[in-house]
Amino acid sequence: MSRSLKGIVAFAAVGAFALAGCSSERSGDEESTSSATADTQSTVAAEGGTCIDEGATIGVALPQKTSENWVLAEQLFNDGLTEAGFSPIVQFANAGVTEQQNQILAMVEQDAQVVVVGAVDGSQLGSQLETAKDQGATVIAYDRLVKNTDAVDAYIAFDNFRVGELQGEALLQGLGERKGEAPYNIELIAGSSDDANSIPFFEGAMSKLQPEIDGGNLVVTSGQTTFEQAATAGWKAENAQKRMDTIVSGYYSDGTELDGVLSPNDTLARAALTSVSQAGLDTPVITGQDSEVESVKSIVAGEQYSTIYKDTRELVAQTIASVVALQECGDIPINDTEQYDNGVKVVPAFLLEPKIVTQENAAEVYANDPTLGPLTEG
Repeated sequence: MSRSLKGIVAFAAVGAFALAGCSSERSGDEESTSSATADTQSTVAAEGGTCIDEGATIGVALPQKTSENWVLAEQLFNDGLTEAGFSPIVQFANAGVTEQQNQILAMVEQDAQVVVVGAVDGSQLGSQLETAKDQGATVIAYDRLVKNTDAVDAYIAFDNFRVGELQGEALLQGLGERKGEAPYNIELIAGSSDDANSIPFFEGAMSKLQPEIDGGNLVVTSGQTTFEQAATAGWKAENAQKRMDTIVSGYYSDGTELDGVLSPNDTLARAALTSVSQAGLDTPVITGQDSEVESVKSIVAGEQYSTIYKDTRELVAQTIASVVALQECGDIPINDTEQYDNGVKVVPAFLLEPKIVTQENAAEVYANDPTLGPLTEG
């Protein structure tokens, strides 16, 4: 392994640790104690049980280009896998599930010895991944859990339930800072129902918000409090804005103040802010995720309240480190073997730590990020 790749892999390993929590994706007690630091992490052999060849073909199947982080992942996988001596096939399924299914099968036909999957819909890839496993490939779920199949060896992601918890905490903190005393009127936005991450994001946030709703400190004025009511098809900004337009005109046109919005990512947060601004309402406290450039600018300017930083460089590096470990006949690093149940098996996971970002700590969090750091200067 080259010196620069070793540095990237070390960067990933040092900063990663698992956090406890519960969601519909998880098994075990609600107060899980399975978290582990990188220093104490366990390892588990990939279920394929074989070493991959030097220079092996590695398939990386990514979803649509719905956020800056997915676009960055494409570049990082191409560069990092090539630098490590592998032959990468990195593709986006911009036409959806069927395209991704076909891409995975094509990767298998091209003798991909590892298939990394960032699923469009993690519940519709079972037969394709079983074909990959039958051909001897190791399957790694990247960022999104692959569901309802045992044809997955490992899951590498940031802790999604914890992401939701941080978003809920940020919304409560921001309301207290910017909107005076409770009660506060809020609305809820959730991610796409075909993304396995969306429910743990929502449930993590609601674990913090529901007690305040029950206690009367938070009021969801529209009454739309379930995941199904709040979901945003395809993570598309236009869908979130259309729904928010309907809510604003139906519940806030009489002078009722909208104090806060739970948003699961930055793209949808900006869509909601556009809706509110066009309606002439004051800027609500709003959460996000992914540290997209426009949202970081908005946070620094005091508009969007928060985002979640999940360093794509760290996530890709950890995934490449796992591929390198297989090439060296080692084990995929794992620090959680209890929490992520995909409906057929508990998938061994390596969970990385997300970071909450507000105007107050943006400069510190992004200090070493070459793209985002300069946005916080001055």
